[in-house]
Amino acid sequence: MILIDTNILLEILLKQDKKDDCKDFMVRNAWKIHMTDFSLHSIGVICFRYGKEKIFQNFLEDILPLVDLVTLPLDQYPEVIKNRKKLKLDFDDSYQYTVAKYFDFKIATMDKDFKKAKDIEVLFL
Repeated sequence: MILIDTNILLEILLKQDKKDDCKDFMVRNAWKIHMTDFSLHSIGVICFRYGKEKIFQNFLEDILPLVDLVTLPLDQYPEVIKNRKKLKLDFDDSYQYTVAKYFDFKIATMDKDFKKAKDIEVLFL
């Protein structure tokens, strides 16, 4: 199973340079992709900030039904802090990493900060 990082979804939604690679990855792996609640909220914040509510609406209708939305159990939040200190990650990366560890997921990302993570499989796009 694969946890898709927020940056991959934003790459597609905001039509950035690697959008085609990201779309292709999502199509090839559609049956095993998971997304965190944090990613969903981050995408909403970014879309709203730039007046792209329609893009967020389309995301909810088109992409969200294809992924399994996961959240970190509350008792695992201390691990976010431990992992932040251990790997020197910011909050969002530490949250994603902790979710991947907890659920035994691979992470698909374009974020080079995940090179520090040696105990989970990271798929760099």
